[in-house]
Order: sequence, then C-alpha cells, then structure tokens
Amino acid sequence: MINLELPKKLRASANQAHQVAAEIFRPASRKYDLAEHEYPVELDTMAAMVEGLADSGTQDISGASGGRKAKSGTESGGGHATELLGNTNGGNMSALLNALETCWGDVGLMLSIPYQGLGNAAIAAVATDEQLERFGKVWAAMAITEPSFGSDSAAVSTTAVLDGDEWVLNGTKIFVTAGSRATHIVVWASVDKSKGRAAIKSFVVPRDAPGLTVARLEHKLGIKASDTAELRLEDCRIPADNILGSPEVNVEKGFAGVMQTFDNTRPLVAAMAVGVGRAALEELRKILEDAGVEISYDIPANNQPAAAAEFLRLESDWEAAYLLSLRAAWMADNKKPNSLEASMSKAKAGRMGTDVTLKAVELAGAIGYSERTLLEKWSRDSKILDIFEGTQQIQQLIVARRVLELSSAELK
Repeated sequence: MINLELPKKLRASANQAHQVAAEIFRPASRKYDLAEHEYPVELDTMAAMVEGLADSGTQDISGASGGRKAKSGTESGGGHATELLGNTNGGNMSALLNALETCWGDVGLMLSIPYQGLGNAAIAAVATDEQLERFGKVWAAMAITEPSFGSDSAAVSTTAVLDGDEWVLNGTKIFVTAGSRATHIVVWASVDKSKGRAAIKSFVVPRDAPGLTVARLEHKLGIKASDTAELRLEDCRIPADNILGSPEVNVEKGFAGVMQTFDNTRPLVAAMAVGVGRAALEELRKILEDAGVEISYDIPANNQPAAAAEFLRLESDWEAAYLLSLRAAWMADNKKPNSLEASMSKAKAGRMGTDVTLKAVELAGAIGYSERTLLEKWSRDSKILDIFEGTQQIQQLIVARRVLELSSAELK
C-alpha cells in the first residue's frame, strides 16, 4: 500500500530540486519569458551538476525521468521496513517529485534542462538493457505529433523502412519539445502501414543524423524558455538497432509497447502542473493576506470572505491532483499497471493547473494581470500542461474506456 509520507532519501532529492528552482530558475524566469528561443546559459552549470550527481550515484535533481532510473523501479527510498513490505520508491517517484519542485520554479526552464528530455522517459519505458546502456546519458526529445494529427497517436504517418542494416525514416514532426537542442530525438514511425497501429514503433534518431533537419521554431503562448521545433525527416538513416524494444509487429498486442511511454510521462506532466499550481497558490496567499483577507481552516468556507472560500476550493483541488500523481508514479515503481491512474492524474492535474493559475490572476486583480509578479506567466505556462502528452479530452476518454471496460473501437 502507498505510504504518503515521503522517504528521507526522496525528501533530500526534492529539497535539492527546490533549491535549484529557487536559486536558478526563479531569478531567470522573466528573462527567458521575454527572450524566446534564447538558450538559457544558466542551465549549463546545472547540467554539469546533474551529470556529476548521476555519476556519483547521488539522487538526480532534474525534473525528467532518467532512462536507467525509471526503467528498473528497484530503488527503495523507504528503508528496511519498506523493503520488507515490497514497497518501492524508485525512479518514477523521484522524477515526479523533482519535476514538481523544478516547475515550482519555471516550467519552460525545467523542459530545457540538458540531458533530461521527455524522450528519456520513452527510452526508459521500452528500451532493452543494451539500449539503456547506450542511450542512458543522452538528451532525448520526443517526436510524436504530426501536421495531420494531435492526440490520436495511432494516426502516425511517418514511415520507417529497413534497408540492410539501417532504418530509413520519412515524415514531419511538429511541436517537438527541445527539438533543436536535444542530442537525440525519439521518433514514432510506422514500419508497415498495412498493419495499422501495431506497426508503430519508436526510434532513437541522433540529432546530427543525415536527413534530419529543423524546419522552424514555434512562437508560443507560454514556456518560452523551451524550444519547440518542427522536424523533417527526409531519407533519414539510422542504425537498425536504434529501434526501441522489439522490431517485431505483434498485431494482437497492438502498439501497447510504445504506449507504455505515456504511463511514465503522464504522471510527470501531472507533477509539472502540480508544481506550477503550488507556486500560484503560494503567491496568491501572500497577496490576499497583504490585502487583509484571512484564510482559516477552522471556519466553514461559506462563513469566510469570497476570496478566502475560493482559495480553499483551489487548494483542495490542488491536493487531489497531487495525491493522484503520487499514486500513478508509485504504481509504476512497483510494477503495477497504471495506465488508468496515469491518465487520471494527467487529466486532473492539467485541469487543476489552468484553473488555479487563472483564478489566481483573477483574485489578485491588477497585480495578477501585471508583470509585477509571475502569476500571469504561470497562467500562460500551465496551459500546455493540459495539452501535451495527451489533451484533457483524450485523458477523459482513456479513463472512460478503462472504467467501462470498452475498447477504442467501442468508445471513440
């Protein structure tokens, strides 16, 4: 059973991540919001620190899921008693807490941490042990979305054809986070379109592979510190063993293998929303208290000022999202199927993040709408967390299918 008291080992890591967020991310947050596409040089120091901690075996302080850590789920942070109960707090829980803390500082900067991209979680989910050894220390972005589809991952039209000892990839990918900065791209492509979604596989493409080009960088509403790229693959050749997992097409299994990626990454995105939501609540509380609004946990909400009552509602919504995220990550670490819980956490946290940050802007009045605080920035940053890794609508559809025990063909 999940224990909601965080183990000492993970608390130490989360505290380190919080210090990074407070000392590096927050001071540079507005700077890179105003200087879109400019590389955050402050992160080079952090990248060296992360690499040093990883090499020494110290807990990672970054937000993304390191390939070797999230794969195994064998790191225990709860001590001897925890191990006896078979309760593991490993790479997924560690990555979730670190994502929460770093996004309390800045979501865009968290997504820009060198060598800690969302593609690393994809590698962790489906790579073989040999591939984990080869790709465990790369900076991997993830390329799924195409001009012809968004959340329907089964509609992938990018192709991968085996030519001797190389795969040849052709297609266009859009909205690739860290697409121009990452050293590698995890690309979803079909190896045989006649076999439908079962033939969709993920491939690790080096950034300098011939035939891979950056077509453009997007100008965005939020997370401006992070580069979001359109990538084109034109007869792009990669080694045959760069296909993640098995190259065999199993029609009965479908593309469950590559979809396991989302079971790792959706709780991480949920944690990102929880992090920015907490930042907004803390700032809003200060503003309300400075204005003379007292928030009490002893008096019924309907007997308190409207702003205080609304704050309590937002805080309870935040708590629910936080607990759902913890459960999804804990299940992944303990090798329990968590597809339902991953989507539940992503749906709840994504909706909570946009609601909390926008309400914070509203309740703070002119201060919230101005650039005197980061509230308006957080409201812009949080919107993407309800969109990428599967939109709010897709998450609710997945939850409904799991609860009602219906297939994708039965419930569309």
